Amino acid sequence: MRILLSNDDGYFAPGIAALERELSARHDVEVVAPERNRSGASHSLTLDRPLSVRRAGNGYRFVDGTPTDCVHLAVTGLLPQRPELVISGINHGANMGDDTIYSGTVAAAMEGFLLGIPAIAVSLVGRDAQYFATAARVVLDLLEEARQWELQGGFLLNVNVPDLPFDQLNGRQLTRLGRRHQSEPVVCAKNPRGEPIYWVGAVGAVQDAGDGTDFHAVAAGFVSVTPLQIDLTHFGQMALWSERFAR
Repeated sequence: MRILLSNDDGYFAPGIAALERELSARHDVEVVAPERNRSGASHSLTLDRPLSVRRAGNGYRFVDGTPTDCVHLAVTGLLPQRPELVISGINHGANMGDDTIYSGTVAAAMEGFLLGIPAIAVSLVGRDAQYFATAARVVLDLLEEARQWELQGGFLLNVNVPDLPFDQLNGRQLTRLGRRHQSEPVVCAKNPRGEPIYWVGAVGAVQDAGDGTDFHAVAAGFVSVTPLQIDLTHFGQMALWSERFAR
C-alpha cells in the first residue's frame, strides 16, 4: 500500500520516525512533514507566500508550512504517485474531544480525506509519552484490517493510544468525542522591554468523559477509535431556523 505520513510535531519528531520504521517494512511509505512543530495549527493553508520543500538526511521531505500544506502539496503534485492512505502522527500527546478542532495532527489526516483518500490520525496520550512503538503497532494492526474495509466515501479515523507497553493495552473501543470545559485564561507576562505579552492559556479540564467517550476509553487502558466527519451542519436546528426565517 502507498502511504503518506505527516504530522504536526515536525519531521524530526520521534513519533513519525517510529511509525515510518514500523510501516516501511510492509508498505511503500513517503514522509512529508512540517519543518518545525506546528501543534495547534488546525486546518490552515499557507496562501500568502510560496512554500519550500527540502529533504532531510533520512530521506524525509519537510515543508516550511502547516500540516495541511504538507498533505496538500504531497497529494496534488509533489509525490510521483497518489497515496492510497494518509496517516498523521504519531502525535506526542492526546487529540481527544475538543482538541480535534485545533489539532494539526487531525487536520493533516482530514486534508487527505478531503482529497478523497482514506486517512487516520494517531496520537499517543501522555505528557511525557514514550511508548511510540505501541502506537505504531496499533496502526499496523489497523492497516491489516483496513484491507477488508469497504466504506462508501472512505474513512477518517481519530485514534488515541494510551502510553503503555503494547501487551498492557486492554483492547480497542469505538468511541465518540468527549468535551472539555472552557480553556484557562491567557497568561500575561512582560518582554525584556517591559511590554505586555500573552501566552494562550492551558486547555480546560475534561467535562464529558462518560462511558463511550475517547477520554473514558483511554483512561481505562483502551485504544480509542473515533470515526470523524467533515459536515458541521447542525441538522438538529434546521427546523428551528426554518421556522424563524419564515416569520
